[in-house]
Amino acid sequence: MTQRLNFAQLSPDLFKSLMALSNEIKKGSIEQSILDLVDIRASQLNGCAFCLDMHVKEAKIHGERELRIYHLAAWRESALFTPRERAALAWTEALTKLPEGGVPDDLYERVRGQLSEKEISDLTFQVGAINMWNRASVAFRAVPGSADKVFGLDKAGLE
Repeated sequence: MTQRLNFAQLSPDLFKSLMALSNEIKKGSIEQSILDLVDIRASQLNGCAFCLDMHVKEAKIHGERELRIYHLAAWRESALFTPRERAALAWTEALTKLPEGGVPDDLYERVRGQLSEKEISDLTFQVGAINMWNRASVAFRAVPGSADKVFGLDKAGLE
């Protein structure tokens, strides 16, 4: 598959703004390990090969265990995720798929049982940002692995 266009070059100010948002979120209240899981899971749901490739490599660089990455698509059935991670993944799925009628109250209450209001707010921005990255990368067919050197992802040792 060939990339359709380079949105970073064509819309540099918007690209920089989205990058700034993503970088600011990393300074927030949600730990990096959960941000990695959220990025991978949203990218799986959206079928974004570029982002999935990128975020699996980032997670590996950040020390995530490979088995947990393999289990992420079946996180509900896996014993490898904490209640806090499960809450973040459930929130990610709900906001990525946006069910008719919005996010159910029972899900919100389950998430509130694991995350503070500030953390839910920060996580919501993270889910929104990764979904924007996914949509742009899918729309313009970003090539998986094409930015590895730029982002230092070649250090992950995955080919």
